[in-house]
Amino acid sequence: MSHKRSDRMMRALTYVNEHGTARLTELVRELGVSSATMRRDLADMEEQGLVLRTHGGVRALDPTTEVPVLLRDSRFREAKLRIAQHAAGLLPPGRYSVAISGGTTAAAVARALATRPDLAIATNALTTATELAARSNLQVIMTGGFVRSSSLEAVGVLAEHTFNAINVGTAFLGTDGISVRGGATTHDETEARTNHAMVAHAERVVVVADGSKVGRVTLAKMADLEEIDVLVTDSSADPEALDAIAAAGVDVQVVPDDGPVTAVQPAEGPTTPL
Repeated sequence: MSHKRSDRMMRALTYVNEHGTARLTELVRELGVSSATMRRDLADMEEQGLVLRTHGGVRALDPTTEVPVLLRDSRFREAKLRIAQHAAGLLPPGRYSVAISGGTTAAAVARALATRPDLAIATNALTTATELAARSNLQVIMTGGFVRSSSLEAVGVLAEHTFNAINVGTAFLGTDGISVRGGATTHDETEARTNHAMVAHAERVVVVADGSKVGRVTLAKMADLEEIDVLVTDSSADPEALDAIAAAGVDVQVVPDDGPVTAVQPAEGPTTPL
């Protein structure tokens, strides 16, 4: 799927979720495309379980429904790239081992690390493993497991066994939600267990999440806040939710649109440059 089309479908999904329902003519006008193009997009969105088509339009399903990774890739792209670049810079120089979960922000971290000559990278994400495996400068470890079609991640007992058998310096964890109430959460319980196995065998856990995930709680917990060392997010995140997460002991680092990264202080007060 092209970035242009995935961007358009993401905009359509956002519009439908915000309004509850939408006529085909509304979406054509809102997105500036032909009726035929919009019908094809809506048919694909219904097939992926994102909307329900009605006579002359569509109806929203649960707005917290998991967005398939191929559509999700274009969402908040610029913020994810900034988050990934900063997160990759948190690693020390020299030989080092990391684990990287699925998710588009975590995949962006993997790309940011791809040129380092001294890394061993363990992952359960097929897209990440495929991108990195062709690079002779990296040692790539791919877990076993069965593959979830929506996230393209290997999960289950075989994936957990791989993570249980290794120890890494840093785990980069993508998430569907992070909050004081829920910790780091995802939409799928099996995926949550697999990612917790990764977290349990890492010296440091870095959650990478764009601002839309902050303060959000989804179905299954991957990690308690006590297991998370660092959260890297962007300036669109809810400040009150960030303050609460920082107060729980997480090192919250906010990547702004420009300028220096700021650290959210555990106590109330202004942020300070790192």
